[in-house]
Formats: sequence, structure tokens, C-alpha cells
Amino acid sequence: MTETRHSDALVVGAGIAGLMAALKLVPAKVTVLAKTRLGKGAATDWAQGGIAAAIGKDDSPGLHAIDTQRAGAGINDATIVEILTRDAPARIEELLALGAAFDRTDAGELALGREAAHQRRRIVKAGGDATGHEILKTLIEAVRAHPSIEIVENVTADDAILESGRVCGVRAHDNADGRAIDFLAGAVVFATGGIGRLYRYTTNPVQATGDGIAMAARAGAVLADMEFVQFHPTALSIGRDPMPLVTEAVRGEGAILVNDLGERFMLAAHPDAELAPRDVVARAIFEQQQRGRSVGLDARAAIGERFPHEFPTVFRFCMEAGIDPRLENIPVSPAAHYHMGGIAVDEWGRTSLPGLWACGETSATGVHGANRLASNSLLEALVYGLRVAKDIQSFAIAAPGGSVAFAGEPASSQAQAGESQATADLRNVMYANVGLVRHEQGLREALRRIAELEAEFPRAANELRNLLVVGKLITEAALARRESRGSHYRTDYPQPDEALAKRSFTRLRSVA
Repeated sequence: MTETRHSDALVVGAGIAGLMAALKLVPAKVTVLAKTRLGKGAATDWAQGGIAAAIGKDDSPGLHAIDTQRAGAGINDATIVEILTRDAPARIEELLALGAAFDRTDAGELALGREAAHQRRRIVKAGGDATGHEILKTLIEAVRAHPSIEIVENVTADDAILESGRVCGVRAHDNADGRAIDFLAGAVVFATGGIGRLYRYTTNPVQATGDGIAMAARAGAVLADMEFVQFHPTALSIGRDPMPLVTEAVRGEGAILVNDLGERFMLAAHPDAELAPRDVVARAIFEQQQRGRSVGLDARAAIGERFPHEFPTVFRFCMEAGIDPRLENIPVSPAAHYHMGGIAVDEWGRTSLPGLWACGETSATGVHGANRLASNSLLEALVYGLRVAKDIQSFAIAAPGGSVAFAGEPASSQAQAGESQATADLRNVMYANVGLVRHEQGLREALRRIAELEAEFPRAANELRNLLVVGKLITEAALARRESRGSHYRTDYPQPDEALAKRSFTRLRSVA
């Protein structure tokens, strides 16, 4: 018999967005579902760069908004951009009040870094390149201090539960024994993170399998901007999966990109060279690789002996691989890093389904447009985690009392033989055909392969099942957008089309 648990609010996901939402929902009875042990498996923990906030004397939310919209290639939601940049300084102050240990100057002020496409130094960091870890630690301590918040670890959400069309919970399973558990609540928040596992090369944790998007899609939710996947230009290319990140802040401090012939190629690619928007830098590196060249990040002159102190996480990854960034170039390659698309939400994080809110990377607020500005992701998670909680508190939360139904067919509790290889095949197809450079033939080939895998594994376990749903949605959206814009680049439509300077919205055409 399936176990059933009740709470006022249910938060699915325990990264920065989910924990902030849970914290701000107090004193309501809140249940937080974590796919792994709390503090592990969340992309927040791996975030190196920092949080963007206009707190410098020469900065303003208006300038931050301009940079955000420029990076977004003309399709950002201006209202959401204004909310994000306006609220940023207050969210930093809130983290400081909770005890977050951000880096400071000798004078005691917050040390502000600069990253690509930012006009000003506005990146708040911790531990040089361990910002996400510090924020996650701070929020975990705050959440654990509230007795009204229950953390349920090592459970995976399978599907939304609906009552008369309203989302009222999720069916999940215990990762250890496969036991099914129904978590019911008056309000449900999806904060399940991104989709990086969909691609052969990614900086995301293995848990980033698009769970929230897939569950919402099967329940009939509207999705937005699915075609826009950001590839970080400088993942550490040492054969690891996932690939360690080499934070953009290294380039912000003056490191340059060179190929194996010693040529600095970014000067010819963009006026801002290494500090160009991420999609530009990533494609320039990819183009070098297509020519048979390897690419390295040269930080010797710009950072040199300061590297261990200023970027200890990157330094440790490099040294573990036998690379000393003080003396040699760091081998880098583009890798799937962030999804601008996801579950469509309004300015309060409400989805198209009653009872369901979404925040963090699993949502699509429209703030990032076609290409996220560096260090706006942690910021968006903080801003929207709070806004979702505020909105939920404005409703009278009522626990479900009628008959409930599941969205989609139940997933298999155990992976079948061949699913691991099928997942690898899907990841290879997506990186090759729906990655940094796309065209119609490759996109249709990807859809054909996805359809084959769906037919071969009709009752796939969660990882493959969700990746197939999300892969199909991204590929279909990329096929429909016949232009190049931001992170979406098509060789058969290499220019932006002003008629298409708008966001895209879709629903899953068929339930997986």
C-alpha cells in the first residue's frame, strides 16, 4: 500500500530556489523533497562565479537591466528583468543577515568581480570560486533551524498528482527500496533544477535530468523558450563527466583563450574578446575544435601565482588532473551549462496549472531571454524562491480532499537492460545535433532517434523517461525557430529574424 504524507506546501527540489521558497513559507508546514542527501546533487553547490547585484558605487539596477537584456538578444521580459535587478541588492543583504561569508576587500567592503557582458564589477563571490557552496550551506543551516520544515532526502519525484485539474502533490519513490510515497499539499513548488544530463558534455550534476519540466509537461503545463540552452565556454576538458567548470571570473581577471598554435582567436570574433557573451565565446571555441584545434585558457600572466588563493576550486580540479594553471594553459571545451527554457511562469512563479508554482532553473520567467547573463542564475533562484513563497501565502492553502489522479503512466521503478546505453546514445545525439550549432537535417535526425528510443523503452525509468521528454521538447522548439538568436544558432538560418523576436510557448504534444 502506498504511503501518503500531507503538508501545507510541498517543495520538490533542494537547491537554492527550493530552500529559499521553503524558508519563506514558514510558519506553514513545509515538506522539501531532496533527490540525494541534502546539499549534494544540486547545481547550486557547484556554482563558482557568484551572484550579480548592482551594489557598487558606480552601478545601478538600471545598468544591470541593460546588460541582462543585451545578453538576452532582444526577447527578455522587461518586467521580469526590472524585478530581478531591482530586488538583487536586498537578496544579498538577506544572505548576509543569514550569515553568508562573502569575500571582502581589505577595507571590509564586499569584493566585486566582473564577468562577461557586465559593464561593471557587480559579482558577489565567496571563497573565490565557491559561491554556490557557501550560499547552499547558509540556506541549509537556516532551513534546518525551522521545525515546521521537513526535509525528506533520497527520494525522486515521478509525476504530479492532480485533483479536478489542480496539482495537489507528487508521487515519488524512495531511492533505496523503490517504495512509492504520495506527498500531498495545498501548494506545490517545482524547483528541480536543469537539464544538463541531456547532453554528452555538461557541467551539471548527474541529477539534472529535467524532472520538473517533464512532470509539468506530462500534466499539461505550458512551457516556454525550450530551444535556448546555454553552453558554458570553459569547462575543464580532462575526460570527467560531468565536466568541472572553469568559472567565467577567470576570464574576468584577464585570462585569454588560445588554440594549440598559440593564436588568440577571440580578438577577431567579438569586440569584447574573451568577455563576449557566453554563446559567442562557446561557438568560437567550438569552431576552433571543428578545425582540429584544441583550446586552452592562459591565465599565467593575468593571474599566475595568485591562482590558488583567488580560484581555489578551479586550482584543485586542475592540479588533480596534473595541470598547474600558474605554469601552463588550462584545457577547456564548451559544455551544456544552463537552460533558459522550462515551465512557463508569471511574475510570481505561477504556472499554467492551478496549485503549481515553479522557480529556479526548471522555470522560464523570461528574464534571461535567449542567453543568460553570467551570475544571474543564483540571483533569479533567490528572487523567485521568495516571490513564490509570498504568492502562496496570499492564498488560503487547502489540503486535497477529493479523488486524485496521476499525470502520465507510472515510471518503472528500476532501469531496464539497455537503458544506460540508450541514455548515452541520447546524450551524444543531443550534443551533436541540438547543441551549439544546429540545422534542420540534424534536428530531424535527433527527433527520429528520440522516437526510436521512446518506442524501445515505453516504460523507462525516471532518468531516461524524463530526458526523452525534455529532449523532444527542446528539439521541436529548435526546429520551429527558423533563425539564430542568442544561444540558439542554426547554420541554415544564421541571422536573427525580427519577426521572431519573441518568446516561444508550447505544450507536450503527447504524453510519454
